[in-house]
Amino acid sequence: MANLKHNPIGVYEKAMPPFQSWSELLDCTRAYGYDFLELSVDESDERLDRLEWSSAQRNEVREAIKTSGVPVRHLCLSGHRRFPFASVDLATRARAWEMYERALELCVDLGIRIVQTQGHDVYYEQSTPETQERYRESMDKVAELARAASVMIGFENADLDSFGSADQSVSMIETIANPWFQFYPDIGNIVGHGHPLAPQIRRGIGHTVAVHIKDARPGEFRRIPFGEGIVPFGEAFETLQELDYRGPLVVEMWNDGVDRDRTMARDALVWLRERMDESAADLS
Repeated sequence: MANLKHNPIGVYEKAMPPFQSWSELLDCTRAYGYDFLELSVDESDERLDRLEWSSAQRNEVREAIKTSGVPVRHLCLSGHRRFPFASVDLATRARAWEMYERALELCVDLGIRIVQTQGHDVYYEQSTPETQERYRESMDKVAELARAASVMIGFENADLDSFGSADQSVSMIETIANPWFQFYPDIGNIVGHGHPLAPQIRRGIGHTVAVHIKDARPGEFRRIPFGEGIVPFGEAFETLQELDYRGPLVVEMWNDGVDRDRTMARDALVWLRERMDESAADLS
């Protein structure tokens, strides 16, 4: 039974302090004790523009990866909140597909292994049986695009009720039945929706390719400092260790306040490693 401290531990880009270059960001990632970075392509125009990076811009990131020794392993593609596959608007749906195709190209160019896809048919629109069916059909096609690119899709249980649990997410994964379409559980979202954590981790473990680690409160899924929410980290880490999970863990935080904290991500990893040690001791 392995101590989770030996698993690869990555950090979500938004947890990091401001940076002037990719070399600076990746050097900081390494200095804080992380093994890799999870890149963000969210709803903002600034980050969506990353899908249009030139060859020179991509080369800059590749060179930073090479010199720092810190890979960019995952891409969090949350921009589909703004441009969902299942939208009633045809132009929005076309944009969603364009984004996904370019995201896969970016992954291939940068050596990114997993694209995290959030589980929601629509986010700002009204969900209907029609949007839900359109979403299922879209995920089937997404999985085939991922297979062609040899990039894994990590389907995340999101902060909406439609796919808030491992049960709901695994049901979708089993329906798609594609080895390139697997589970990326977010333990904060599981607990924030009121689901029991250990059974949900067990439910998804056979499909789990990575785990998002964050704190949460009931119905409150973001910007909860570690230790100030209700996520039972001891239970989470003990369950993962009992299941002999050796895959990546990703620390998810948002360092976007007015006075951005330069040590938040570093301090979070120290705190989490202490919880991992406690869990390992409890199981010994």
